[in-house]
Amino acid sequence: MQNLDNIELLNGLSPEERMGLSGKCSWKTYTSGEQILERSSTSRDVFFVVEGSVNVVNFGVSGREVAYATVEAGQYFGELSAIDGKPRSANIIANKKCLLAALSPENFSDLLMSHPEIMMQVMQRLAVIIRTNDDRILDLSTLGAVQRVCQELLRMAETDPINKDSWLIYPMPTQSVIASRVSTTRETVARVLGQLSNDNLVFKKGKTLYLKDRAAIEEFISTLAISPGSVPR
Repeated sequence: MQNLDNIELLNGLSPEERMGLSGKCSWKTYTSGEQILERSSTSRDVFFVVEGSVNVVNFGVSGREVAYATVEAGQYFGELSAIDGKPRSANIIANKKCLLAALSPENFSDLLMSHPEIMMQVMQRLAVIIRTNDDRILDLSTLGAVQRVCQELLRMAETDPINKDSWLIYPMPTQSVIASRVSTTRETVARVLGQLSNDNLVFKKGKTLYLKDRAAIEEFISTLAISPGSVPR
């Protein structure tokens, strides 16, 4: 399916405009675990995720993986290098088999300049990324590992469209992905999820994690003692 009809950023374009834009893209399929972009590479294309999903990650000096985000089908990545011309700031790895459409920085710039509403959407997305990263830096500086896991769950949760008094995370990332986002271990994430489940604050069904009482989870975070000697990190 080599078209851009499911790309949210391009919803405002006419079918003819999307077809014209798809013709300017180069298309490639990646297998699960395959590296798409390497940090510091000079590639400047913007990538639209048509099928599948990718992970945005970096690696510490020790080789420990730090996950930033998962980019799902219908979304895009790579806009930073397309805008400022600098090397890539993270590694991109296929989370599952995926089909990507790569648009050159020149064509991406033309798209933004000719469609101010799309430019505004890109700016809003960058603002969200900055705010999220600011929050995570604060969490790493002030919270213990258990609190960081809970905070990340609250950050990912969206209002349940069926039950307005409930929140959900779909698709729920793996415990390893959550651990790498908040700089802790998979075992700590499993322990936190188990405790929240035992306290009847969350439950998992299929690929969805339901948060039954957001306020109670927030209270749980605030009442945890921040003690480097007793809180796993």
